[in-house]
Amino acid sequence: MALRSLLAPNVLRYGPRLGGAFALLLTAFSTLPANAMDIQRVTSPGGIEAWLVESHTNPLIAMRFAFRGGAAQDTPGKEGLAYFVSAMMDEGAGDLDSVAFQEAQETLAMQMDFDAGRDVMLGNVRTLTENADETFKLLRLVMTAPRFDQDALERVRAQILAGLKFDANDPETVASIVWDRLAFQDHPYGRPIKGTFASISAIDRDDLQDYAKRVFARDKFVITVVGDIDAEKLGRVLDQVFGDLPEHPVLTPVADATPPLGPSREIIEMDVPQSVAQFGHRGFKRADDDFIPAYVLNYIIGGGGFSSRLMEEVREKRGLAYSVYSNLYPYQHGSVFVGNVATKNEAVGQSLSVIEGELRRFAEQGPTAEELESAKSYLTGAYALRFESSASIASQLLWIQIEDLGIDYVDRRNQLIDAVTLDDIKQVAKRLIEADRLIITIVGKPVESKTKAPAPG
Repeated sequence: MALRSLLAPNVLRYGPRLGGAFALLLTAFSTLPANAMDIQRVTSPGGIEAWLVESHTNPLIAMRFAFRGGAAQDTPGKEGLAYFVSAMMDEGAGDLDSVAFQEAQETLAMQMDFDAGRDVMLGNVRTLTENADETFKLLRLVMTAPRFDQDALERVRAQILAGLKFDANDPETVASIVWDRLAFQDHPYGRPIKGTFASISAIDRDDLQDYAKRVFARDKFVITVVGDIDAEKLGRVLDQVFGDLPEHPVLTPVADATPPLGPSREIIEMDVPQSVAQFGHRGFKRADDDFIPAYVLNYIIGGGGFSSRLMEEVREKRGLAYSVYSNLYPYQHGSVFVGNVATKNEAVGQSLSVIEGELRRFAEQGPTAEELESAKSYLTGAYALRFESSASIASQLLWIQIEDLGIDYVDRRNQLIDAVTLDDIKQVAKRLIEADRLIITIVGKPVESKTKAPAPG
């Protein structure tokens, strides 16, 4: 699931002038190991629940939160609406226009940004403890009184359109957009998160306001806070910042998607020396009993970098591509198993044949015992690296909440990985991988003669 940079647009604009305070804000601070963190469940006087990891080592606070909805709540014909809203959230609120708002952020040396995923709207705030009270007042204005001024709206629209123009010439992005369209068809997941030239041009201020009113609510809302704040203070902050939001969102129901199986192969011609291909089919939801074995399987087949099967077969043995990888994307309403390869135009067909052959072989035979033990060792050993800073801890715990894995998941996760057996992987490989039924999109000028698809836009 691709997210924008953790640095908000205002940080990119003002960052060089923020000096030492902001440098400290961006510095990771030490905390307890992942398996020793004390994750508190905090409920505010007004009934808002959050997870808190208290750490007073450094005077920093990181807050991550998410509202259910995301781009799946875009109005038909207004694709990119959630993305547009996320880009507008730091462009003025309350009595502060865009310039005054940016100056307030600069003065506070704080970071605030928003991002739209398929199923959630994400918010991120980092602040120095000494500026926390003013930072949270600013966040309250953003959540309860975003301005969406017309001059800021047109400036941001121009930025998004410029980004879409850039994306239209990026082979990997185009391959992904067309793949989603083929896999999800008329489902909201088949629509581009950033929208199209036509849909972004059609969005107006009323659309932005309507989205915010429908989605920003206390129900279906999750939040994690890490750093120099205690439970009592956090409870007051939660009510101060989010307490005036509506209790319930007004969300359009989203049906579960069932991505079709191929085989299908579509080509989008682009005058580039190297083609990019995306391949895949339906996957497992996060709540599926086989998800953890599938996660380990993906590491072995394509998620493990240079140690993966696909990298070994495609790059190391045959020199066909610089990179090849795979991922599992367990969206809320439909999941996919997707891979990507970039190679010379004349080598696309051979690369995909090797990939299909290796997937087929893996589905039939599974991994070796050595591959499984190596994967489990890496996945369990590297887990602690996801908890190296306040921001990374907050992000990890937020997604645990979003995916409803339980507050004890950090303690249980490596045990679940260790429990995966060779028989588990072999069974899941037969269930997951269907190498003869891949949906494939190719962007470039491959030596191919199959069906051509229209470029997105």
